[in-house]
Amino acid sequence: ALRPAGLAARSGEWSVLPSAVINCLFTKFCQRHWKLTRAGGGSPDPAVPAEPLLRFRSLAARSRGARGGAGAETQVGNDLGSPEPLRWLLRSPFDRNVPVQLELQELLLDHVFQRLGVASQGCVDHPIVLTEAVCNPLYSRQMMSELLFECYQVPKVSYGVDSLYSFYHNKRQNWPCSGLVISSGYQCTHILPVLEGRLDAKNCKRINLGGCQAAVYLQRLLQLKYPGHFAAITLSRMEEILHEHSYIAEDYIEELQKWRSPEYYENNMHKMQLPFSNKLLGSTLTSEEKQERRQQQLRRLQELNARRREEKLQLDQERLDRLLYVQELLEDGQMDQFHKALVELNMDSAEELQSYINKLSLSVEQTKQKILQAEVNIEVDVVDSKPETPDLDPLGSEQSLEDVESINEFEPLFAEEQPEVEKPVAAVQPVFNLAEYHQLFLGTERIRAPEIVFQPSLIGEDQAGIAETMQYVLERYSKEQQAILVQNVFLTGGNTMYPGLKARVQKELLEMRPFQSSFQVHLASSPVLDAWYGARDWAVEYMTREEGWITRKDYEEKGGEYLKEHCASNVYVPIRLPKQAPRTAEALAPSRALTSSAGNPCEQA
Repeated sequence: ALRPAGLAARSGEWSVLPSAVINCLFTKFCQRHWKLTRAGGGSPDPAVPAEPLLRFRSLAARSRGARGGAGAETQVGNDLGSPEPLRWLLRSPFDRNVPVQLELQELLLDHVFQRLGVASQGCVDHPIVLTEAVCNPLYSRQMMSELLFECYQVPKVSYGVDSLYSFYHNKRQNWPCSGLVISSGYQCTHILPVLEGRLDAKNCKRINLGGCQAAVYLQRLLQLKYPGHFAAITLSRMEEILHEHSYIAEDYIEELQKWRSPEYYENNMHKMQLPFSNKLLGSTLTSEEKQERRQQQLRRLQELNARRREEKLQLDQERLDRLLYVQELLEDGQMDQFHKALVELNMDSAEELQSYINKLSLSVEQTKQKILQAEVNIEVDVVDSKPETPDLDPLGSEQSLEDVESINEFEPLFAEEQPEVEKPVAAVQPVFNLAEYHQLFLGTERIRAPEIVFQPSLIGEDQAGIAETMQYVLERYSKEQQAILVQNVFLTGGNTMYPGLKARVQKELLEMRPFQSSFQVHLASSPVLDAWYGARDWAVEYMTREEGWITRKDYEEKGGEYLKEHCASNVYVPIRLPKQAPRTAEALAPSRALTSSAGNPCEQA
């Protein structure tokens, strides 16, 4: 799903399953995906919840450990919290949607069994149902089977495709067993033709575009539009915007023309508020408060400098006392102890000792003077040094009226400028609304980001879109088979939850199909969880059958890449090694003759 996994489930909601369910025949199902892992149980017992009990991101991060000696800590899934600060540490066992790092996959399975309350020490005595990628490489399945059978000692395992499980779950009574499945997920999109209930793997097509590429494209668009909020435009926020604000345009060019209208823009533009702090408004302190704060900072600096001078004075005094003690040994004539002390001090002669004594004595005196001067300065600062205004009226009341008038005449010429009284500064009011400055205005970005699955050229990808790929797949069949496939075009996957996607696919089919031909497009009831529900339904239905289950005996006899096919599985293509042609007697005769002639050099001579 495009929504971050942390919003889907909280770790506190995962509880240990009831013991009655653990002890009975119980099938574990784990849907593995590059973005999410869902795990839980499937059983006819109504006590088993129908929803997946565990949902977490398929990610792990290993910290380097603290300097104090604490060991490194590994966190998995939703225990990581927000992925943005740890994105450079995140590791996933998947490359696209194919597992390639089995060490991390084992870590995720341990996390699943621990949270579900299943003891994984020794063995996991429960059948396992796992989803895998379409046309999964044999090596990947081999390593996964080896991990499950050798490490966890599971009794049997079944592999299936998540989109086919979703198709199996949504199959109604009047639905045909054939159809064209369009599955779009986080990393890629698949076009899967299903004929008579089985996957036609030869004509499957894959597009390496999904929700991840749409989020990255949207992030680039908004970072170019708002360079001042470059760091705040993260992938997690882009995934949230895609999930809540984006939609698929039925006609992309026509929709862009609508956005040119100011009225249409105002009515359909969405705003997203970014976090901000009021501290960015600047200081709202008055001049008296600023002056007081400066005085406090000055006092702290003075105290810090005084403490450093005292520490330096104490250290220099101790070193000076040590050197004076060694000099007294020389004056007392204790030469042996004097030479030993010089060696300990890494000195060669008495002159060098005297030089160090002079330098330390000078340093001690200077430090003492600095301390006394600092104390004097502090006392001067404390005393109010503002002088009192003297009485400048020596003549008193004996001044004549003429003198006063003459003074008043010249007073404007020599009037002193009176210093203006500094008024307290009120709180600085911003000239703009800071909250509006931290808003993202989503216009055409709402349709440009999800459009890449239909037009990959928007991001420079040399691939075909969904419509072109769907037409290419249909053209590989006869007209009768095409008519059967288009009667059930099924959309599933987290990247198909955009509003308008179903109408867009119907429009594309209308353009590519013959005149007056019929077709039907269906959307999964729950595009994200239907794969889970379908696997649970399959596990309950086939729990007592042998079809689709790989036992330990099959694993030991046929190898880890072996697959038992079923209605929602891949097609098993065994490894075929080229056989060497048998060497006949006639073919061996010339080689023997050459060998015999080469082995007798005398005859050759």
